[in-house]
Amino acid sequence: MSLSPTIELRTEDYPLSVNRPDLLATPTGKPITALTMEAVVSGELSPDDLRIAPETLLLQAQLAEAAGRPQLAANFRRAAEMTAIPDAEVLAMYNALRPRKSSGPQLAELADRLENAYSAPECAALVREAAEVYARRNLLARPPAADHSATDA
Repeated sequence: MSLSPTIELRTEDYPLSVNRPDLLATPTGKPITALTMEAVVSGELSPDDLRIAPETLLLQAQLAEAAGRPQLAANFRRAAEMTAIPDAEVLAMYNALRPRKSSGPQLAELADRLENAYSAPECAALVREAAEVYARRNLLARPPAADHSATDA
């Protein structure tokens, strides 16, 4: 993902909404301070204003790294990538990653689609890693059993 905040954050900056609200904006560019109940009631905000911006997630990743939580930081980076992926595709990804739901080639196709169609290399790497683990643990989809009833008679 090409988004990379140029601000270096420290753990003291957490929570951003209190300590660094100047860094937070909606996906449409409105400052976080514009998110008020009055703005919702008056119709000044659209549903897109209420979604999290990928830049915010990348800032959260920085905070997690600063706090020594690299796994949480990786989750935030993947979440930032996922903001560009349609909800239906995210749900399909979730289902595809369930044990024994997808074959190795199906997961490879999903990873390629994430990387190429949605510019989500971190998410693609996670899917590839899952495919490797599923293969080692025998959790990939099994081919359907052949129907021998017609030949057994």
